[in-house]
Amino acid sequence: MDAYTSPSTKPLYRGTQIVWYLLGLVEILLAFRFVLRLLGANPEAGFTSFVYGVTYIFAAPFLSVFQTTKVLVGSYFEWTTLLAMLVYWVIAFGIVRLLLIGKTVSTPEAAVKLDEQEKQ
Repeated sequence: MDAYTSPSTKPLYRGTQIVWYLLGLVEILLAFRFVLRLLGANPEAGFTSFVYGVTYIFAAPFLSVFQTTKVLVGSYFEWTTLLAMLVYWVIAFGIVRLLLIGKTVSTPEAAVKLDEQEKQ
């Protein structure tokens, strides 16, 4: 049985799609947060308030890592949002790599990969 006919291939593929999709949603929301803060959007406006509220949970662990740089009056370059985006991308990449460990491989393919790893 090869990777193309293995019953585990489709669920692994779907799992990786879900991880990348969720990362995309989080990254887009954080990008909106970054741009709104940079452009000095009114935090009382409905859309701005919604974006800040939804993204707070994702940005909160990083909010005290760096100071926010004031660009203009009411406009901020939020380094912590960029850090959050990077960290979530690294986590998603790690999850996808972990999922791919479950991919079916043939014995000859595994032997070749092990030989390649020994040479590194």
